[in-house]
Amino acid sequence: MRIVFMGTPDFAVPCLERLINSDHEVVGVFCQPDKPKGRAQVLTAPPVKELALQHGIPVFQPNSLRNGEGVKILEEVKPDLAIVIAYGKILPEDFLSYPKYGCINIHGSILPKYRGASPIQWAVLNGDKEAGVTSMQMDSGIDTGDILLIRKIPVGENETAEELFDRLSVLGADTLEETLEALEKGELNPVKQDESQATYVGMLSKQMSNIDWSLSAQEIHNKIRGLYSWPGASTVLEGKTLKIHKAVISDKTGNNISGAVISGEDRFIVCCGDNRCVELLEVQLEGKKRMSAQDFLRGKKLAKGTVL
Repeated sequence: MRIVFMGTPDFAVPCLERLINSDHEVVGVFCQPDKPKGRAQVLTAPPVKELALQHGIPVFQPNSLRNGEGVKILEEVKPDLAIVIAYGKILPEDFLSYPKYGCINIHGSILPKYRGASPIQWAVLNGDKEAGVTSMQMDSGIDTGDILLIRKIPVGENETAEELFDRLSVLGADTLEETLEALEKGELNPVKQDESQATYVGMLSKQMSNIDWSLSAQEIHNKIRGLYSWPGASTVLEGKTLKIHKAVISDKTGNNISGAVISGEDRFIVCCGDNRCVELLEVQLEGKKRMSAQDFLRGKKLAKGTVL
């Protein structure tokens, strides 16, 4: 088939790689416009664009697909199908209906749970024991189309959103390959989503970073994992922001003071709201580099009872 691929970030790269190495013809790639990055604000191409250019595939970066602008591009490349993975723009009706087989989306959740922009992070934030990828026949709603295939994997007890992101991106490529094989054989059986089970999750924000130590140890551990590596979880130590990059649930019990340090000499253990504790493993004090908790405590002894 002649396929248009639509995606922007790293998560979409394994799917595009799989298509490039298949018998299908990738006739064009859509992605978001290049954006300034880093302190120097250097204009940087999205990962999907970089891969497409390496293989000589035409790249399109329209600011909008509306008012027929997207369809004009489709008329140039004449695709049979569009594959969409984390593209970042809403597709209008005329675009959705143009390809012979419509538009298929690979979404990083077990739909209808976690529709929207940050499904993988919220699976970790909510402490889900499994996550997955859904291939879906797109319609005009946000992740509301008919389900084609769902593939699931377990979530590790200490797995971060970033680690899960990487695993699901590979599972996404596998799911895409399976979906295309079934489409060609006429074996797809679209299933309507159960709207009563649907949840929607928006973009993450820096305002989510601050840890509320009155929550349970499990909830705090999930937050540290779920917000890694952006926007990250943080607390305040002696008036300075302390980022927490890595932690585990401790077997220690607390002192009934939420946020109190119960061990601050060789291990960085903090009491949570349920009197269970988390042990901080990697931290970064404001203005300092990231380091292990042991290295941090060598340079800064914390008295028991210090409250974060």
